[in-house]
Amino acid sequence: LIFFLDTGLPEGILFFGFGWFFFMHQLFKDYEVRQYVVQVIFSVTFAFSCTMFELIIFEILGVLNTSSRYFHWKMNLYIILFILVFMVPFYIGYFIMSNIQLLHKQRLLFSCLLWLTFMYFFWKLGDPFPILSPKHGILSIEQLISRVGVIGVTFMALLSGFGAVNCPYTYMSYFLRNVTDTDILALERRLLQTMDMIISKKKRMAIARRVMFQKGEVHNRPSRFWGMIKSVRTSAPGSENLTLIQQEVDALEELSRQLFLETADLYATKERIEYSKTFKGKYFNFLGYFFSIYCVWKIFMATINIVFDRVGKTDPVTRGIEITVNYLGIQFDVRVNLDPDLSFCFPTVDFFYAISSSKSSNVIVLLLAQIMGMYFVSSVLLIRMSMPPEYRTIITEVLGELQFNFYHRWFDVIFLVSALSSILFLYLAHKQAPEKHMTL
Repeated sequence: LIFFLDTGLPEGILFFGFGWFFFMHQLFKDYEVRQYVVQVIFSVTFAFSCTMFELIIFEILGVLNTSSRYFHWKMNLYIILFILVFMVPFYIGYFIMSNIQLLHKQRLLFSCLLWLTFMYFFWKLGDPFPILSPKHGILSIEQLISRVGVIGVTFMALLSGFGAVNCPYTYMSYFLRNVTDTDILALERRLLQTMDMIISKKKRMAIARRVMFQKGEVHNRPSRFWGMIKSVRTSAPGSENLTLIQQEVDALEELSRQLFLETADLYATKERIEYSKTFKGKYFNFLGYFFSIYCVWKIFMATINIVFDRVGKTDPVTRGIEITVNYLGIQFDVRVNLDPDLSFCFPTVDFFYAISSSKSSNVIVLLLAQIMGMYFVSSVLLIRMSMPPEYRTIITEVLGELQFNFYHRWFDVIFLVSALSSILFLYLAHKQAPEKHMTL
């Protein structure tokens, strides 16, 4: 907080407070975080990440003088890199070792060893990629930014590819199964019949054990194993074979679990069908068709960029905003590629809510902060290419002589692999769902 006040960026305090509020009241509202340092690290990472986007806006609008913006860029990058490369990985190792009872007393030593291991692989990560000029020294800021950029762009492309496919699949009512009340009642009837069979067989087992206890067979058995063999081979006529009945009960219980999950899935699908008929549902269905076109366009353009070794600089979202701004007569240059952020935000938000549970740990929170910080740093690398030359002078000076074209090509490759894999996965899952229902 003192840094933000001294550097003349009080907005950082607001970013820190918003990150703290979002963490406590929305992201992990059902999870009690016992470590105060985890909350601070997450909020500080969020604040500096947002500050980088604020500085991009300052570059476009010309807010502050050139030397001041350069100082803020330099200071912000040094701090965010220190958090992502040194602080967060160390605390991740520290909390991992704290959860291991055998290493609890010497967790600090093993945390340092784990951090050194991370640094070794983090540094070796840059060897196979042409990410920077060979003239940079080992302690230069380019060495850190280039490696953080590779990891961040990879995560961004993976989640963007999945989000571009999963969003229309989730929103569009076209992909919903046709579920009727008759289907649900039939499945519930099968579930009740299975439960009745389980209860009946367990009653038979209880009666058989009581008879065996009265005859003294339970206490006289030499061992459980030989008793099972005797139950199979020498059971008297009319007596119950407990081993076979237990196997049948286990099979029926597994079937009941599958039937219960399928019934819950049918109820959820029916609710989605009813929701799709509302005004809000129709709105999201329209968005689904829009994102379907967007997904096809993204896959097509990623393929073109890979085949012809080109770098795309304008996405349809940015182009649409530019046309609207020009139509309204507003003098503002919007030539900034918003495409990675748009396709990334949907799966990221879903991921945030998915891990907001009592099973979350301090390690997951720190990993989330790590991914978030690397994502924002990588966004700066990708957005820089689409900015007009007059707006990216300071950003280029701060980031150094990186191979910016490589990050765009790498994003396109990972995005294409992720999107095609997601299409195949969702197709198989959608095709298997009715077959599974018919089998059950």
